[in-house]
Amino acid sequence: MAVSCRSVQRAGHVPYRCSVYLHQASRRFSESSDKGWFRSLFVHKVDARKDAHSNLLSKKETSNLYKIQFHNVKPECLDEYNNLEAEVQRRLHQDQDFPCEVVGSWNTWYGEQDQAVHLWRYRGGYPALTECLQKLRANKEYLEFRKERAKMLISRQNQLLLEFSFWNEPLPRKGPNLYELRTYKLKPGTMLEWGNRWARAIKHRQENNEAVGGFFSQIGDLYVVHHLWAYESLQSREETRNSAWQKEGWDVNVYYTVPLVRSMEARLMIPTKSSPLQ
Repeated sequence: MAVSCRSVQRAGHVPYRCSVYLHQASRRFSESSDKGWFRSLFVHKVDARKDAHSNLLSKKETSNLYKIQFHNVKPECLDEYNNLEAEVQRRLHQDQDFPCEVVGSWNTWYGEQDQAVHLWRYRGGYPALTECLQKLRANKEYLEFRKERAKMLISRQNQLLLEFSFWNEPLPRKGPNLYELRTYKLKPGTMLEWGNRWARAIKHRQENNEAVGGFFSQIGDLYVVHHLWAYESLQSREETRNSAWQKEGWDVNVYYTVPLVRSMEARLMIPTKSSPLQ
C-alpha cells in the first residue's frame, strides 16, 4: 500500500525519498532569491560612498596641500646636506614670490639611518604647488642646489598629503622636542573608517600638547596615514602613551583601527637647526 509524504509527515515520520525531495525543493528556493533571509544573515551590506574621502576628511576652512620628502643621504654627507638644505629653505622663506613654506625638517634618530625628512606646506592647494614648481624650474640658483644635493643622496621619495580635519594644524613650536612620525599603510577602502575612529580618539592624545599634525596621502603611495607627535624626551613619550590607556574609549579605538592596517612604521626624529618645529 502506497503511503503519501503528507500522511507520513502527519505521523511524524519522513521516508528517505521524501526527505530528498524536500531538501531539493528547499535548495531551489534558496538559490532562486539573492535576497533570501538565510543569505541576508551573512551578507554585510555597505552603502555606496557619496564623495571622495579626500573631501570628507580634509579641512574645509583651508586649502593647504602638504608634501613630505624622505631623503636617504650618504653617511659622510649628512652635515653638508643639512647646511645646504637650511640655506635653500631660508631663501625660499624670504622670497614672497614662492607660495610654499617648510613646516619642519628632521634627521631620523631611530628608524632608517642617515635620513632627512621634510614637511612642506602649500597655501592655496594644487595651484600653489604648480606655481611654485614652475618658478623653481626657472630659478638658476635652485637648479644648482639640486645638482649639489643629488651628489649627496642615495635615494629619495615624496608624497602629496592633505591634513585631517580633526587634527591640529602644525605650527612652529619651541624646543627641544623629540618628534615621532608614525606611518600607517591602510587596507584600500578603509580611510573613512580610520578617520571616523580617530576623530573620536584624538581627544585622548591632547593633554600634553603632543599632537602636532595628521595627514593622509593623495599622490604617491596611497592609503597612507602620517601622525606627527612631539615629546620632551623618550621618558615623556612613554608616560604620555601609557596614560592614554587609562582613558575610557582609547582601548576601543585601538581595537577597531588595528584591523585596518597593512603595516606601520615609527620614526623618532631630531629637528634640524633650521626647522620651525623645534
